[in-house]
Amino acid sequence: MEILGYRRPDGKVGIRNHILIIPTSVCASTVAANIARQIPDAVALPNQHGCCQIGPDHLQTLRTLVGFGKNPNVAAVLVVGLGCEGIPIQETAAEIAASGKPIEVVIIQEIGGTLKAEAEGLRKASELVRQVSHQQPAKVDISELSLAIECGGSDFTSGLASNPAVGIAADLLVAAGGNVMLSETTEFIGAEHVLARRAKTPEVAEKLFKIVHDCEERAKYLNIDIRDGQPTPGNIAGGITSIEEKSLGCIYKAGHAPIQDVLQYGEIPKGKGLYVMDTPGQDIESITGMLAGGATIVIFTTGRGTPTGSPIAPVIKITANPRTFELMEDNIDLDASPIISGEETIEQVGNRIFEEIISVSNGRRTKAESLGYKEFGIYKIAPTY
Repeated sequence: MEILGYRRPDGKVGIRNHILIIPTSVCASTVAANIARQIPDAVALPNQHGCCQIGPDHLQTLRTLVGFGKNPNVAAVLVVGLGCEGIPIQETAAEIAASGKPIEVVIIQEIGGTLKAEAEGLRKASELVRQVSHQQPAKVDISELSLAIECGGSDFTSGLASNPAVGIAADLLVAAGGNVMLSETTEFIGAEHVLARRAKTPEVAEKLFKIVHDCEERAKYLNIDIRDGQPTPGNIAGGITSIEEKSLGCIYKAGHAPIQDVLQYGEIPKGKGLYVMDTPGQDIESITGMLAGGATIVIFTTGRGTPTGSPIAPVIKITANPRTFELMEDNIDLDASPIISGEETIEQVGNRIFEEIISVSNGRRTKAESLGYKEFGIYKIAPTY
């Protein structure tokens, strides 16, 4: 089976062709946004971090920014730095450049302020556009696709219908040789033993148990019961009664394939198949981690409804709640409620989702894309100092 994709210099394949402008700190974010506003097909990351971060937190922000630059949906990159931030500007650019794609750098303090930086950035970004403007998508095997699966604003229909249907689509992609990432460690709690049975090796199972344990321990360190925040008020209003119930519904999204490995936030998989990534339950931070890990398309199930998109990847929104689809049809791409009404089976809707993945991979715009929704947020794991 084939889709249309852009083959990058490092051999990876994207399904979109963005010019990405990466501010290395919040201090450079406005300049980056002003440049992107004037360049067709350019998008700037609204990075709110990048300075006064230490240890693993600093490394995670760096890994996320570099991962976005390397993402196959990105054709070329402009890095915009202030000049004194903690994230190393030239190192960030050099790591992205290792992927072989065109890259430029602008440093505000060195060039003489924001107005000069914007002018220089505009010049460099327009040159990047010209360098990649000849690129056209070509037929590639569907095994080149990397799928991120997410759920948010879940209700009782999520675990009963939309998540199991996504699991069918995930299995189809894994069987075709593609990548699938399951995230949201918070939503493994109480179901981690079920998920761990599918680990490829005992070592992978142990890694899965560890990320769940560490997630709970971080909450205990703050003298907080994680169940105060999970399920969320919206989940409870939607009929989910406990974190265990939410978790059992969440893991349906991963289908039945063996888990190849457990990845840290923003880590790129080393092979094909199903992977678990250690992310928070917060939707946007979770999706950001998977995109930094190389995902090129996102499936997002929701019971209550959400408009969430992404700066660099199409996000397909699915609900099995007929009322939500009626109220938020402008934002939801696929109606899975026929499962609830008995008009379709989980397998039938799963196949429809897989067909939608193919269609979007071939250029069809999702509703979030057509509306310009580009949410982005890096998961912080330590205080800012």
